Amino acid sequence: MIKITLITLALLISSPMSLADTLYITLEKDNALAVVDGETGKLLKTAPLGQRPRGIALSEDETQLYVAASDDDTIQIIDIKTLKVVGNLPAGEDPETFRLHPAGQFIYVSNEDDNIVTVIDVDKKEAVTEIAVGVEPEGIAVSDDGQWVVNTSETTNMVHWIDPVSNTIKDNTLVDPRPRAAAFSTNGSALYVTSEIAGTLSKLNVDTKQVETKIGFKIPGVDKELIQPVGVLVHPNDKLLFVALGPANRVAVVNMQTFKVEKYLLVGQRVWNLAFSPDLKRLYTTNGVSNDISIVDVASLKVTKSVRVGHYPWGIAVKK
Repeated sequence: MIKITLITLALLISSPMSLADTLYITLEKDNALAVVDGETGKLLKTAPLGQRPRGIALSEDETQLYVAASDDDTIQIIDIKTLKVVGNLPAGEDPETFRLHPAGQFIYVSNEDDNIVTVIDVDKKEAVTEIAVGVEPEGIAVSDDGQWVVNTSETTNMVHWIDPVSNTIKDNTLVDPRPRAAAFSTNGSALYVTSEIAGTLSKLNVDTKQVETKIGFKIPGVDKELIQPVGVLVHPNDKLLFVALGPANRVAVVNMQTFKVEKYLLVGQRVWNLAFSPDLKRLYTTNGVSNDISIVDVASLKVTKSVRVGHYPWGIAVKK
């Protein structure tokens, strides 16, 4: 087993004091929302949602949740206190993945069947434009400075660079087959893209829009076909990133400086998405097939707990 030394020390130094947090998890097969205490791992309650809920995000002021009810063709607005649906946003057909712009006004949604990205004005509760992209758009990422929105198209195998001011595509980058998720580095210089079929993670230079390097994943005893990178999450200190490897039931820990895998974490079955606790001490994973979430201690890079939450947990949002 590979030891984590300097990276672990950097994470400890950069992490603030422990804070309590609440997890909100979409349950794709239950049409429900699970609420979990992040510190104790206790399932607090569940609440009904629309049909096939997947993508989820907190509003800028953290008083509401946005949830993509895919089979209802809407993004539901959920009151954080009552967990009741208080509104809907027109999200196009079969919304799955979306991201909120840092300014808080606009949401960018992938509409896989129509090959578009829908832009929603949250304040007006209306779709303001549709951006034609590649075939089967999937991942959405927004840079922390709000300068770029990117979308990955699974069949076209491209990253589309969208200017959020004009809502037009400024560039396209060819990547490995079936790109799924994307995440910007905190400093904004790099974009990381997972490719499910190729089993790779690519690092793109934001200035040149070109692929700088990429890595594959090899896990002893696990068939290559099962290693399917999906969700990707960057630590704010730009030293580590985490990649969910789908049916490989692992999360890869990647050193962002060397761009090598430091460790593989065994989590639940069919790991989809990832999120940090507010104090960065814990990493949470949604595991669709095993119907649970895994809790990882970030300092030691060890899985500490598994929590049953309901059928097919998919998306996760974390509130202080």
